[in-house]
Amino acid sequence: MMRRTFLSATGAAGAIASAGSLSAAKKEVTPMKMKLGCQSAPSNEIHFSYLVRYSVRNVCGYPEIADGRLYATVEELRRLRDLGDRHGISIDCLAPPFLTSSHIDAEKHGAIMLAQSPERDRDIESLQTLIRNCAAAGIPAIKYNMSLLGILRTASTKGRGDSMYSTWKLKEAKPERPLTRAGVVNADQFWERITYFLDRVIPVANEYKIRMACHPHDPGVPPEGYQGVDRVLGTVDGLKRFISIQESPYHGLNFCQGTVSEMLQEPGKEIFDVIRYFGSRQKIFNVHFRNIRGRRDDFQEVYPDEGEVDFVEAIKVYREVGYPYMLMPDHVPQAPGDPNGQQSFAFCYGYIRGLLQALEHMA
Repeated sequence: MMRRTFLSATGAAGAIASAGSLSAAKKEVTPMKMKLGCQSAPSNEIHFSYLVRYSVRNVCGYPEIADGRLYATVEELRRLRDLGDRHGISIDCLAPPFLTSSHIDAEKHGAIMLAQSPERDRDIESLQTLIRNCAAAGIPAIKYNMSLLGILRTASTKGRGDSMYSTWKLKEAKPERPLTRAGVVNADQFWERITYFLDRVIPVANEYKIRMACHPHDPGVPPEGYQGVDRVLGTVDGLKRFISIQESPYHGLNFCQGTVSEMLQEPGKEIFDVIRYFGSRQKIFNVHFRNIRGRRDDFQEVYPDEGEVDFVEAIKVYREVGYPYMLMPDHVPQAPGDPNGQQSFAFCYGYIRGLLQALEHMA
C-alpha cells in the first residue's frame, strides 16, 4: 500500500496534524513561574543530594552560623549559596535562628514576642543585619514566625497504611499549664508587639529589597485565647490586618495553605478565595502546600491527595493570581522506618512536580 494511502486510510495523517498543532501550542505556553521547593533542614551535602534526587531545585536554606549570633555573615551566606550552586539548587529564602514556630517557654530568644526591651531592640537589630547581609549575598527572602504558643496539636491519629497524622482537636486539648511565661496576652497587646517589630524591620527590608514572609499562627484558637494568648494571626481577618500595617511590596506572608485551611469551617470551598485575596495583592511570598482533613478546631494533617482541598484547583488559582515562588510540602505524615518523613516528603515532591507539569501543559 502506498504510504499516502495508508496514512489516509488509518487516520494517521489527522493524528500527525493534531500532534503538530499540539507541538505548536506547546511552544506558545507561558513558562511556569511557580517552583517546587522545600524548607526541610539541614542545608548540607547529604540533604541537598536527596532534594535533587526528587527534582527539588529551589529551597529555603539554613546557614551555619558561628559564635551563637542571631544573624549569618555575608561569608556564611555565600558559603550556603555556593553549596546550593554545586548541587544546582537556588537558595530562594532563608530561615533565621530565631522567630521560629517554637513555644515561648522553650524559646531562648523570645524578647521580641515578650516585649522585653532593650533585649528586643537588640534582636531586631540582628534581623536588620541579616536583611542587609542577605541583600549582599543575593538571597531575596526571609521567612519568620511571630509566635508565643508554637504549633498546637493533640495526640496523633492513624492515617492510611502505617502512617500517623498530626492532629488538633480543641475539645481534647489540655495545656500543660494555664499560662505561658508571657502571661496573659490579649489581642491589643499582641498587635502592639507585631507593629513594634514591623515598624523597625520592614523599612530596612524596603531599602534592601528583601521579602519578609510571616507564617500564620498554627492553629487559630478562640477569641478568649489558649494559655492566656489571643492568636491574632490565626484568622483570615487577622492576616488581612497584618499585611496592612506596613504598605510595602516586601511585607507579606509565608502562606501556609494548611494553616489557613485550619482557620476555615469549609476549607474545601473557602480556601480558593483566600488565595485570591492575598495572591492578587502580591502578598504571598512562599507557600506551604499541604492539605488537611477536617476544619477549624478539629483536623488532621494528611497527604496532599486525600484532604478537604482540591490541589488541582488550588494550583490553578495560584497561577491565576500570578504567584511566582515556591510550593513546598510541610508537616508530612510520619511512619515507622521513615526518619524525618523523607519518604512522605518524596511522595509530596512528586505530587507537586506532577501538578506543575500538568498545569503547564494544560495551559
